[in-house]
Amino acid sequence: MGIGTAKKRKITILFPEDVLHLLDTRVPPRKRSAFIVDAVVEKLALEDQVAAIEESAGAWKEEDHPELRTPEDIDRWLSNIRAAWTREQEASSRAEA
Repeated sequence: MGIGTAKKRKITILFPEDVLHLLDTRVPPRKRSAFIVDAVVEKLALEDQVAAIEESAGAWKEEDHPELRTPEDIDRWLSNIRAAWTREQEASSRAEA
């Protein structure tokens, strides 16, 4: 069961009048609950991403990766990874044929 698909419960929420006016002008009355739930789920997912980023801060140390010091080094590394992936895809396609 995904987020927002469980049993529903009615709550009371206070909105600033200007925000409520925007909601009223953009979202039809029978669609507001779903719109608000979607917005909350999206905001919670963003907060989860921020928490993960903050938790992993400092995990990458430049001294551990001297081969990726410059933008050119990174471009070269990406090109090599992409070329290897392309070769694997081509080999896989030939094997299936």
